[in-house]
Amino acid sequence: ARTPRTVTLFSQGVNQSSAGTDKVNSIINCHLATGRIGKPGAGPFSITGQPNAMGGREVGGLATQLAAHLSLESAADRESVRAFWNAPHIAQHAGLKAVDLFRAVREGRIKALWIMATNPVVSLPDADEARAALRDCEFVVVSDCVADNDTLALAHVKLPAAAWGEKDGTVTNSDRHVSRQRAFLPMPGLARPDWWIVSRVAQRMGFRDAFAWDSARQVFEEHARLTALSKQAGRVLDLTGFAGIDAQAFESLEPRQWPFGTDGVEQRPFATGHFPTPDGRARVVPTPARLPRQATSEEFPLILNTGRSRDQWHTMTRTALAPVLNAHEPEPFIDAHAADLVASGLQPGQIVQVASRWGSALARLRTSGQLPPGMVFMPMHWSGPFACSARVGAVVNPAVDPVSGEPEFKHTPVRLQAWKSAWQGFLLTRAETALPDCDWFARTRLGWGTRWELAGETSPLPDRAWLLRQLGEVAAGTEWIEYQDEAAGSYRAALLASGRLIAVLIADRHPPLPSRAWLAALFDREAIGQAERRALLRGRPPEGEFDPGATICACFGVGENLILQAVRKGCTTVEGLGRQLKAGSNCGSCRPELAKLIAVVRSATYCSSP
Repeated sequence: ARTPRTVTLFSQGVNQSSAGTDKVNSIINCHLATGRIGKPGAGPFSITGQPNAMGGREVGGLATQLAAHLSLESAADRESVRAFWNAPHIAQHAGLKAVDLFRAVREGRIKALWIMATNPVVSLPDADEARAALRDCEFVVVSDCVADNDTLALAHVKLPAAAWGEKDGTVTNSDRHVSRQRAFLPMPGLARPDWWIVSRVAQRMGFRDAFAWDSARQVFEEHARLTALSKQAGRVLDLTGFAGIDAQAFESLEPRQWPFGTDGVEQRPFATGHFPTPDGRARVVPTPARLPRQATSEEFPLILNTGRSRDQWHTMTRTALAPVLNAHEPEPFIDAHAADLVASGLQPGQIVQVASRWGSALARLRTSGQLPPGMVFMPMHWSGPFACSARVGAVVNPAVDPVSGEPEFKHTPVRLQAWKSAWQGFLLTRAETALPDCDWFARTRLGWGTRWELAGETSPLPDRAWLLRQLGEVAAGTEWIEYQDEAAGSYRAALLASGRLIAVLIADRHPPLPSRAWLAALFDREAIGQAERRALLRGRPPEGEFDPGATICACFGVGENLILQAVRKGCTTVEGLGRQLKAGSNCGSCRPELAKLIAVVRSATYCSSP
C-alpha cells in the first residue's frame, strides 16, 4: 500500500489450480483497486511456463480463441476473421482444451490427432489415460525435433520439425516485445519449421492459395495485417506498424513492443486509464475463495506438488542431452517432510512409490527441509527414455480450472509407500547400452558416458553374465576387477582397457551404496593408478584423495564436499565461494543451495547425502 511502483510476478503456482483464473483475477483486482496498472514499474506480470507463450496467444494458439485476441463467442469477430481470410467456413464455437481433448480421443469422438512440440503422455495429468487414448486413436501424427519420447512411441506418422535454434521468425516476450529470432544452426536432414509443414499439408489438402507462404516473413506480415481487426474491435493488440514489412526490414528487425500501430509509436496499454470495454472502464471480477477440487483423506493423506527442478526443462527431451545439466539431479526424486517419513516408516534414500487414485510413480526419497508437513514434491521432467515408472503426470489428478482448462498440478492427494526392492545398484559406463534388464532404472547422460541407477523387485541381482549382456562387444578384451559374495548378495565389477576405466557396476541387497561422484571422476582420467584400482570396488577414494561429492554448481562442476570444506575453513558467503571455487559465479542458479550449505554448516546439523 505504501509502494506506488509495484509489480506482482506470478507463475505456475498460481495458474496450475482449479481456481487459477480466479487467483489471477484477484491479483489484477488488487492492481485495479489501487491504480497500480498502466504505469512504469507497476502492474501484474505473468511469468509463463512456455517460451513464446505470449506470441502463441496472439496468433490464436488456443482452442478457445481466434487469432489476434479475437473471440470465438463473438459473431462479429468470427465474421471479420472469415472475411479477412476469405474462408467459406469458420469455427462457430470454442474447441476442446487439452484435458477434454484427450478425453474425447479416449471416447472415440476424435479419430485423428496431430501433436506438435509437446509430449502429452508425460506432461498431461492422469497421463496413463492420455497414453491409452493415443494407443486407441486411429491416426496419430507427431511433429517433433527428437527421435524418441513417450508420445512419439504411439505415432503412426512422425514429422521431423526444426528446433528453435534452427528456426527463423519472431517471438513475443512476456512484456510484449516482438523479437526477431534468427537461426544459428542449419536444419538437419528433412527437418522443417512448423509453418512450412502445416502449409505444405494444407496445400496437399487443396488449400494452396490460403497457405501460399514461402518464408517466415510472409507469415508474420499476414499476422501483422490481421491485428487491424483486433484494433477495430477495441482490443489492445496492434502490430499494424509491421504490415507490409519487406525482406530487408524483417531481416534487420529490432525488438519492438506492442501496441505498435501505423504511426510507428509504441504505446503503454491502460496508461490513460482507458480499458477495452464498451464504456472504457475496467471490470473487477468477483473471486470467491474455494478449495482445491480433490481433498486429502485417510487413504491419501499427503498433497503432491509438481514442478521444475533447477537444470531441466519439461520432459527432458532436449536438456537431458546436455551432460552439464544432468550432473546436479541424476535421478527422479520425491521430497517430503521428515515428520511424514516417520509416520510412513520410510527412510531417505529409499526408492518409494507415490500413489493417487489415478496412478503411481517411483523415485528416490529425500527430505530437503524445504517442504511443510503434509506436502510432497516430485519433478515433472522424468519420462520413459530416462527413467522407469517416473512420470509424475500419471499420479496427478485431472481436475482443471473451468475457464482456462489449466490442470491442478499443485494439489493431488497421495500416499507414500515403500517399494520392496530386493537389491539396488548403479552402472557407470562409457558404452551405449540398451535399457537394462531390471525392474527400475534411471538413465543420465554424462560427459564421458552414462550413469544408470538400478533396482530390482523380482529381477535377479546383476552378476558377470548380466554385465556382459549389457556391455556386449565393449567387454571383449577388457581387464576385469571383480568381487562377488552370493551369500551377502553383493556384486561389484570394474572393467578397464589399456588402463582406462570402461565401466563400473555396484549392486547390493543391502544399501546404502557408495558415492558415485568419485567413481564418475575416474572416467576423466587416461589411466587408473594402483591405489585407485584397489579402491574401485569400495567406491571410496584411497586415503589422501578427496571425494568432491555430488555436483552442486553444474557450470563449473563443483561438488558438495568441496563446498563444505571451503565453508568449514571460513568461506562463509556465497560471493566468497564464487571467488574461491567459481561456484555460483556464472548462471547463479545454484546460489540458493550454496546459501543453504553455508547455513547448515553454521548450525552444525549437516548430514552428507549419498
